[in-house]
Amino acid sequence: MATFEAFNRCLLQLSRVARERGGSHFIAEGLQAFRQLVPFASGWWGEMSASHASAPPQSWMHGRIDLPESFVEEWSQVAELDCFANDTFTRLGQVMRDSEFTDPNEQVNDFARRHDLYHLMSITFELPESGLYFFVCLYRGVGDATFNECEAGLFQAFCDHLLQLWRFQVQDMIRLDTGNGASDFGVARMDGSLLYVGAQLCAAIGREVPGWNGSNLPAQVIAQLAKVPCVMRLGRCALTLSPNAEHVILSLEAPPRGVVLAPRERTAAMLFAAGHSYKEIARILALSPATVRTYLRNCYVQLGVKSKVELGSALRSNS
Repeated sequence: MATFEAFNRCLLQLSRVARERGGSHFIAEGLQAFRQLVPFASGWWGEMSASHASAPPQSWMHGRIDLPESFVEEWSQVAELDCFANDTFTRLGQVMRDSEFTDPNEQVNDFARRHDLYHLMSITFELPESGLYFFVCLYRGVGDATFNECEAGLFQAFCDHLLQLWRFQVQDMIRLDTGNGASDFGVARMDGSLLYVGAQLCAAIGREVPGWNGSNLPAQVIAQLAKVPCVMRLGRCALTLSPNAEHVILSLEAPPRGVVLAPRERTAAMLFAAGHSYKEIARILALSPATVRTYLRNCYVQLGVKSKVELGSALRSNS
């Protein structure tokens, strides 16, 4: 009965923090409240993409408690080899526990030893609206007791509530029915650290900023935060930055697939991408150079490109 009452107080505190403190703080403060019920030495959480043929699992948005700033970057170096992390995707919505440094790959064990991750308890949820996964992982050190069955049950129930509150906050901030997808959106704090990010926005940033690790917005986006509301180019896409209290909402608008160009516009664009000048295109098509410029300007806008190389790529993919 005492544990039940303590757990109820923990959930009430989580709801209060979510209501009063907002998305920037409530996950960390909620876990700190849970820590009084189920002690842990350190923890981290966030969104993650699953491992696939061309890429290892990757953490895109994350927070941490009593772990160094370098933690996620260090983990990313062994992510593909981390059996425990990869196994979590096979048991979505279920608590997984492990103890000791027993990963088949010694690099993973070395990483765990550096941060005293002797006992692990983790849960991963699918996020259909973002195209990613939400996870929470708690740790205890070598001298601590293992996470037991009762603690795992409390952790499961707590994280179910935590996830729902977090999703409600994201939905409220982006003001979208995320049941139909929010993969083109992101929510960031004013310092550029991410609170939520969708898979399509991740992919668009990744194309323009190779090596981006997802913990913070790229420098060129952070540089625009002081100017919100504003719109900036992100490759072929437009990225709208809108203020929302202490957050910034990022909305990606990609050019529509299958853009239909007028035949003469398309021909002019193909000639220009192939290296012909305005005057040469005007002579070939029996047009004035001014008309060629108008055609090309329309093509650039409709295809969402900003260079001749991007134009050629867009024309090929749009054919």
